[in-house]
Amino acid sequence: MSVYSDRDNERFLDEPQKRAGRTEFMRDRARVIHSASLRRLAAKTQVAVPWENDFQRTRLSHSLECAQIGRELGESLGADPDLLDTACLAHDLGHPPFGHNGEEALAEIAKSCGGFEGNAQSFRLLTRLEAKTVDADGRSIGLNLTRASLDAATKYPWQRAINPRKFGVYDDDVEIYKWMRADAPEGKRCIEAQIMDWSDDVSYSVHDLEDAIVANQVHVRTFEDDFDAIYDSMTKDYGSNATKAEATEALIRLQELSCWPINYNGSHRSLARLKDSTSQLVGRFVVAAENKTRAIYGDEPLARYGANLEIPREQLLEVDFLKAVAGHYLIRAAESQERYAKQKVVVVELVDLLYKSAPKALDAIFIDDWNRAADDGQRLRVVIDQIAALTDPGAYALHARLTQNR
Repeated sequence: MSVYSDRDNERFLDEPQKRAGRTEFMRDRARVIHSASLRRLAAKTQVAVPWENDFQRTRLSHSLECAQIGRELGESLGADPDLLDTACLAHDLGHPPFGHNGEEALAEIAKSCGGFEGNAQSFRLLTRLEAKTVDADGRSIGLNLTRASLDAATKYPWQRAINPRKFGVYDDDVEIYKWMRADAPEGKRCIEAQIMDWSDDVSYSVHDLEDAIVANQVHVRTFEDDFDAIYDSMTKDYGSNATKAEATEALIRLQELSCWPINYNGSHRSLARLKDSTSQLVGRFVVAAENKTRAIYGDEPLARYGANLEIPREQLLEVDFLKAVAGHYLIRAAESQERYAKQKVVVVELVDLLYKSAPKALDAIFIDDWNRAADDGQRLRVVIDQIAALTDPGAYALHARLTQNR
């Protein structure tokens, strides 16, 4: 018997099965995999610029790795694996070009029209912008995923008024959001969303370290010398509540692991060892959460709001430390800051140029939205929707074209 109810399997607009034998969550997964938004992630920055070498992750490869982790962790706890796949694949769809740097630029520009947040933009894509399903009035309702899949993909189940920095839905997208959250505990995430979030953290903390080691940007032997700066990033950039003593202990535990990637010289053998280190670190963090959750809730299948994902504090802080490694050595690096400043100029100018050139310069898919917009704020939102959908190369290309034509 399924742990998911008929209500969990409902869609905002009912769409009967076209072919027997597929679950509703299998249909959801297929819709995300075939979406244009997922394809575009292949040319969007994760942390490092992906085309500077052929090894770096993109936002798409990160999402695929996150989905593999989430699927296995979810299945081990009794959650539906296709549902977890869907949530993990969808969690970054709304991130704009240039990674979190682009997100910060758009958030500043969009203050007057409801703000910008990558997770809220993901929800907007899933429920409005991605072309798949329209209602009887011709209004797009996006991929029309099931209630449970949408909820699992929602990292922050609240509106901007609750937290203007991290929120999961814009005010003008609340209709489907309220339908999705009907009867859900206020502000609480389902266990599938918690699994997605932990899989995301595990994936990028470990894989960004691997990428940086291969690119010769990080050497684990320097972590002790740079500890104060890493700890500063850990608390200020990533919001960790670790004490300095706890962060020190986290580093010591990592250094004591037999898989700790202390020696990398670019050879085939050292790369194989590094890949094994990555695998063992991921396993360490996933199994720790699985074991603690099972210790509390027992062996029954866990789904929706019947349980929480329980993460041991030691492993939570180890992941926080690894995230801060990328924060210190990559994001805070002087060369990165110089690149970020130039990218922000591109984003700011793009918004201005596209707004002034609209609707002529808009992609055809956004023209109806522009024509229906009732005020300047709604028109600005349309422009931001198009810019957020761009890949990194697409943003540069559109900027060059609009600059040339002005």
